[in-house]
Parts: sequence; C-alpha cells; structure tokens
Amino acid sequence: MSKPSVSPSLTERVQDLRTRIEHANYRYFVLDDPEIPDAEYDRLMRELESLETEHPQLATPDSPTRRVGARATGGFAEVRHALPMLSLNNAFEQEGSDDRERYREVSEFERRIEQTLGRSNPVFSVEPKLDGLAISLRYEDGVFVQGATRGDGAAGEDVTANLRTVRAIPLRLRGENWPSVLEVRGEVIMLHKDFEAFNVYAREHGEKPLANPRNGAAGSLRQLDPAITAKRKLSFFAYGVGLVEGAELPSAHSKTLEKLREWGFPVSPEVDTAKGFDGLIAYYKRIGAKRDKLPYDIDGVVYKLDDSVGQREMGFVARAPRWAIAHKFPAQEQSTTVEAIEIQIGRTGAATPVARLTPVQVAGVTVTNATLHNADQVARLDVRVGDTVIVRRAGDVIPEVLRVVPDRRPPKTHPWHMPTHCPVCGSALVREEGEAAWRCSGGLVCAAQRKEALIHFASRRAMDIEGIGERFVDALVDFGYVHTPADLYKLSLDDFLEMKRRADERDGTTPETVKSGKIATKWAENLIEGIEASKKTTLARFLYALGIVHIGESTAKTLATWLGRLEWVRSMPAPILRELPDIGAEVAGSIEAFFKQKGNRDVVDALLKAGVTLSDETDPSPRLQQKLNLAVLLEDAGINGIGHRNAELLASHFPTVAKLHGGGITHWITAGLSQNAAASLDGYLSDRHQLTALQEAETAMHRLLEAIPKHAKVESLPLTGQTAVLTGTLSSLGRDEAKEKLEALGAKVAGSVSKKTNFVVAGEAAGSKLDKAQELGVEVWDEERLLALFKKHGQ
Repeated sequence: MSKPSVSPSLTERVQDLRTRIEHANYRYFVLDDPEIPDAEYDRLMRELESLETEHPQLATPDSPTRRVGARATGGFAEVRHALPMLSLNNAFEQEGSDDRERYREVSEFERRIEQTLGRSNPVFSVEPKLDGLAISLRYEDGVFVQGATRGDGAAGEDVTANLRTVRAIPLRLRGENWPSVLEVRGEVIMLHKDFEAFNVYAREHGEKPLANPRNGAAGSLRQLDPAITAKRKLSFFAYGVGLVEGAELPSAHSKTLEKLREWGFPVSPEVDTAKGFDGLIAYYKRIGAKRDKLPYDIDGVVYKLDDSVGQREMGFVARAPRWAIAHKFPAQEQSTTVEAIEIQIGRTGAATPVARLTPVQVAGVTVTNATLHNADQVARLDVRVGDTVIVRRAGDVIPEVLRVVPDRRPPKTHPWHMPTHCPVCGSALVREEGEAAWRCSGGLVCAAQRKEALIHFASRRAMDIEGIGERFVDALVDFGYVHTPADLYKLSLDDFLEMKRRADERDGTTPETVKSGKIATKWAENLIEGIEASKKTTLARFLYALGIVHIGESTAKTLATWLGRLEWVRSMPAPILRELPDIGAEVAGSIEAFFKQKGNRDVVDALLKAGVTLSDETDPSPRLQQKLNLAVLLEDAGINGIGHRNAELLASHFPTVAKLHGGGITHWITAGLSQNAAASLDGYLSDRHQLTALQEAETAMHRLLEAIPKHAKVESLPLTGQTAVLTGTLSSLGRDEAKEKLEALGAKVAGSVSKKTNFVVAGEAAGSKLDKAQELGVEVWDEERLLALFKKHGQ
C-alpha cells in the first residue's frame, strides 16, 4: 500500500517546528536565555509528534521527537573510542606560607611547560571541573549518530538512546562548515534545581531519592529504559573534541570551544583564559569563591595549554596529557562516626533529627553535627548510633549525612525512632497526615519557639502591639522577662528601662545621656500603652495571634464567624471543626492538637486573666444546624463503603452513636447496608480509639447546637458562597479594609483568579490578575461599584 502524499506546506511546517524546537534548546541550554515558556515548547513538541505520527515518512533520525528511543535489552553495547578519552593528573592544595608552596603541584606543572616550550607565562584555557559523567558524542555530516561513556578510556558503553533525551545535546549541528566527522567530549550533569526537584518528587511518591547530583547524572544515563532517563532532567557542557575529520579546527583550545558554541553545544559560562602561574591561581580562587553559587557541582578547575601546537609538543605520560591538569578543591565529603542522634526544635516548632559526629574536616571546616532532615530520611538511610557515615558540606550549607557505610556497622545497633515528646518543653511531638515533618505542639510554652511566637503574637495583624519588634523580643527573652505571650501583660515601666540598660551594656551601646544620668522613658511608656490597648481585641485576631500551625487570618475569621466564642473553638474536636468552610482534616487536627496541650491552655487562660477581652464574641452560627448531624459525622469518618447515601441511611435507622454501635452487622444489613460496608463499619466501631472519637464528636456537636438560641434565624448574607479577588490600588480605602467588608457580606476573598472566582475588583495599576480575569471571562468590578455595594448594605 503506497504512502499518502504529503503537501509541501506540511513538510515546511514540520521543518519549521524542528527548527523552532532546536532553536529553543539552543537558547535555553547554550545561551541560558530562553525565548519561549515551557508551555509553548511543549505545545510545539506535541504538534511535531502528532504530524510525524500521522505522516511517518516525515520522521527523521535527528528529529527532536526521537529523544526517547527503545529500551535496551541485556545492557549496553561496547563502543571503542576512535581517540582515547584520557584522564587528567590531579593537583591538590598543600601546607605553605605562600601560593607557590600551597599550590606547588600547579607551579611545577606550569614551570615544566615553560621549560619544555621555552616560553614564559604561557596562556591556558581554564574551566570548572564539572562533577558528572564524561561522555563522547559522534556527529557525521552534522547529525548525532552515537554517544558513549568514558569507560576505561579506550572503550565505553553505547548510551546513544539515553543521550537523545538530553535536550541540551543537539541532534543536528547548527551553522555550517562543520567537519564530516566530529567527536565532542563533555560532561553530563544534573543541575542543583533539577536534582532537588527530582528528590522532592521521589519522596512524595515513595521512591528512592538520589544521593547527589553526580550519582543522579550517572545513574540516569545508565538506565536501560530511555523513558526513565527522559524523566530525570539532565544537562550537558562540552569541554573538548576527539576525532575530527574533514575540517580544521582553530589552533587555540579556547577558540575551539567558541566554535562548539556556534555549532549548538553548551559550554560552561565560567570558561576563560589565564596567563602563567599567577593567572591560574587567580582563576582557581575566583571559581572557588563562586563555587557554592554555581547551579551545578564542581570539584575543582582544569587548566589546559591553549595552544594546540604546544599541546602536541608536550605530549602524554601514561594515560594523561602533560599539557593539562585538574586542580582539585578540598573534599566536600568525608566519612565519620555517628555518636548520637538528637532532636533540634526550630523557631517554628519543626523537630529535626541531628547527628552528633566524631569531629571531621570537611571542605576545610571541622564538622561535629549534620542534619538528617526528618524521620523519613533517617529511616530511608537507616542511620544508627555507631554507624560510619558519609557527610557532605557545601559552602555555607548545613552539613548533611548522605549515606551509611553498611560494611562498617558495629554489631547490636538498633534502628532510631522519633521520640514522642519535645526535648525542650516536654510537649507532644505531632506529625500531620501526609507530612514529613514532626512538630512540637507546645507553641506558646516551648522555649525554642518563644521568640517566633512572641513576634507573631504582637504583629500588626494579630494583637497589634506597636513597638514590640524583633529587637525588643530578643532582649525580653534573652534577659528572662518574658516566657509566654501572657508575660507581656505583666511588664512594668521599670522592667523595660532595666531591660534596655542591660541590652545596651551587653552590646556596648550605652548612650552618653544615660551615662550622665538622663534616662529617656517616653519609648517605654508608649510600649506600656500599646500593650494595654491590645487587651481589647476580636476573637479572630486573638486566634490568629496564638500562632496555631495552619491558622491564618482567613481560617481564624471562619472559626470566629461560625463558632462565635473562644470556649467553643478550644473545646471542639477535629471531626466538628472540619465541617466548617475551608477547614480540612489537616487544619482541624492542628487546632485540636494545639488546645489539647496543657501548656497552651494555661497560656490562653493567663491571657484572659491578664485582661485580654474578646469584644465580638457571640452565639454559634444558626447555619451550623444545617451542617451538623450524625450522618455528616459518619460520612466524614473515612469508613470504607460509608458515603453520603449510606451515612444518611444509617442515621435514619440509628439516630445516635450508641444505637448504631448496639445495632450490629445483621441490623445494619437489614437497614440496607451491603455486606462489605457493614463489615467495614464493624471494624471501625470495634476500634476503641475510633469509637471514642466518634462519641466525643457527637457529644460536642449536641453541646454546640444546644448553644444556638432556639429562635435564631439563618442570616442570608448578600455575597454568601461567592469568591472575590482584589487587585490594584483602591483610592478610597485600603485593601485590608475592603477585604474585611467583603468578608462581612459573606464573600471569600482569594489571592488568585480561577474559574471559581465570581468577580474581581480592579483598582488602579491592576496587573496580571485582571488579565487572568479577562482571559477566563470573570466579571470585573471597578471601585465605584464596590463602594456602592458597601453603601447599600451599611458598610
């Protein structure tokens, strides 16, 4: 059967797509200056794939769509390198009083070239030593035909299919006048951002994270299935050439690299030239200072005599050229022993396991501690006290444990487990479902969280205590004046003056006026007034000020609007709380856990005793009568087979938890439940903990509903159920004020525009949110219409 003919216009479109895609690759990987967003790139690629699928005769071996090939079977074939891929001799930093002594191996390397060639201060091409996997790429008539690893230098593995997935590697050379055969040598690496992104994905999906970017590059390139390689974003930088036939390359190595750039190969932007020993060391120090800011790992720099004629004259020794050398940085990884694993509580309550180590020098610094990130990471690595571990330190980054050396594990070690209580305050350590981090639940009483809790408590959107900023909080805590937010209300004028005196003495900043006996007191009087003024606040502000994890201003307002009083908020179990709008299981659990801690409850009581009053407390919302019933509790309990219909069915036959529990499988099935659903319900209610939680939720529900006045009516707010977004500047009122008024009318004010947005209020200089609204067809209001709404409803 003959292939259908292809119109010239279709052929032109395919060629245009390939050109645009490869140009995008060039801009992104070679110039580091992308012209089109990822979404546009993906759209072009999808269109090309579709056309090549419909018209196979248009497909070519060098098409960008061929970057993912067939799975290799039985490993990789051997590739003999036309010219050996040589390794480099290394030079290391040593003890010494000046550069010539500290870098004597570099000095000897440079002096040997001077003596052999009879030149002083020769010119070198210099570049960072990339920490990845060395490869060789073969091009014939400008088309990529084969790629291989270094292997033993003489032969490597054929990883052509995998290299096609690396978008930084051109499948067809750009420009013109390339050799008929060209072998390009370079390094496949994994950028820091791509390494971190992959590990985040791996941890979220239960996969094994990569140990470091180098292992990530090497392991990804040696996957038998190219589709797996394609999912692991790799990069490439060219640093030299092998076999060249059919053309002459420039006589200087630095000029050859420029030519490779022209043909479409990425070359490290840190490549440069240097003159003589002093130039080499200046480059080494410059790159060393930038090392931790580079987007990829390097372990040194490479010096190559720039003149190719001089290279040939210098020749080789063993398997290394005499005209090039790798100048290595001090090692960033070392092995040591874990002496203990302890928990460190951060300013926000996060509990981080830390390994206490036998001191070891890493990258020139003595390391005694290393982070283990979280309990999941400890379990993945299976780090135990007594283990020999590999520790990594990169610049100012906190040292971390990379892996265990299992062969050196002593006998009778035991797996480590997260402790149950905070080592600082004794409060329970809690872990939310689906979260990696554990947290101390003693937010208001934990010394490790004290400063953060106080700064948040006093902030403008919380209790709004003017003048209590980070500097004052540091002094108040450091000198022991304040342990919890309640202590702020016990402070006297003398306390503040004494605190200031002690802080000035400590910091050596005592003013001359103070030394002469003149003490300024106005600032302290203002602070006392600010603290006193903050005593009268709203329930929403107070709840937000407590710093409960996941409780922002919007959630605090929801709690205040629906529950009305602090006593209801602090006594409601999670199953009741999660029935409120926009409060899911995670947030509800956080609220319940906070108020279950005695220390937190004591601080709340102390604040109320100190005179903090909630001016807007009211009865629970009558709308709760429509949201709370036994069927709702059963539906949200997470029992297999008990959805909305079955929950309603059970509640109609068994109106209380006690009657439901006493019914049993036979009666549940008689009522209409399936055998499987009844078995699931029986298993749920047989769990004492789950049954107790359901009973407590039912009791709390009835108490809450009984607190609603019997004749209360459900108010119908004009914007109930609507979502608004504010953008731009409003001339007659601030955005916070507009938000509060919209929320008072029942609206939810969101931070971004989506299909669920009902209207957008656009002020002056409205930006991308207005564009998004117009794109989605969302109604747009001006300020005049907003003010008219507020006036109509007495706002």
